[in-house]
Amino acid sequence: MTPRGTFFLTWIVLCSMGNFGFCDEPVAGQRAGRLDMQVQVQMNYLLYLPQDYDSQPSWPLMLFLHGAGERGEDLELVKMHGPPKLIAAGQQFPFIVVSPQCPKDKEWEPIELLALLDDVSRQYNVDPDRIYVTGLSMGGFGSWRLAAYAPDRLAAIAPICGGGEKHWAKRYPHLPVWAFHGGKDPGVPVERTQTMVDALIEKGGNPQLTIYPEAGHNSWTATYANPEFYKWLLRQKRTDKE
Repeated sequence: MTPRGTFFLTWIVLCSMGNFGFCDEPVAGQRAGRLDMQVQVQMNYLLYLPQDYDSQPSWPLMLFLHGAGERGEDLELVKMHGPPKLIAAGQQFPFIVVSPQCPKDKEWEPIELLALLDDVSRQYNVDPDRIYVTGLSMGGFGSWRLAAYAPDRLAAIAPICGGGEKHWAKRYPHLPVWAFHGGKDPGVPVERTQTMVDALIEKGGNPQLTIYPEAGHNSWTATYANPEFYKWLLRQKRTDKE
C-alpha cells in the first residue's frame, strides 16, 4: 500500500529592507536593512516504503517528478505514470519512493523539492548518499533543474523527455546521468536532451543517453519497465565534486 502524505514547512528568509517603519520618510543615501519573513511551502506527495523497511538502517530514495498533466490537488493523478503507477499495480522497489504533486499552473521549484527531501529525510531512514531524481516531461525538465540547483546533494538523475540550459552542465559533470527521449517526440524535441548530454560531455562528464527511435512523447513507459534502469540507479552513490 502506498501511504499518502502532506508536507508543510516554515523557514526564515533574510533579505533586505529593515527595521525602519513603513511610515518613515525616505532618506537619501545608503543604509543597512533587514527583513525577517516566514515563508510557507505546502506540497502533497505519495510515499512508498519497502516492505522490509525495518530490516536495515537506511535506504536509497527515488524522487519522482510527474509531468504537466498530473498537476493539481488530486494525488490519484500522480499514479497515472511512472513508479507510482507501478507501485499501485503491486510492484515492489528496493528503495523509498517520494512522488510529490506540483500545484496547478506551477512548475517544479528546486528549493521546494529540497525542502521536501529534508523533511522526508528527517522522518525516514534515508541514505543521504543515495538520493536519485527522475521525472518525465515537465518532471524531466525539473530533474535537470534540480541537479543544477543542488548538484552535490544527489547521487544520480534520470531525466525523461526533458531539457534544460546548457550552462547548467558546468555545475554537475561529476553527476551520473542517464537521459531518455523519444526520437519522434512531437512535444519536446529530442534535441533538448541531446543538447544537455553534449554539454555535459564537453565539461568532462560521462552521461548515458537512450533514444527510442520510434517513440513519441511517451518514452517513460519503456524506461520505467526496464529492470536495468533500476539496477543502474542502485549502483550510483554520491561522490565529492571534482
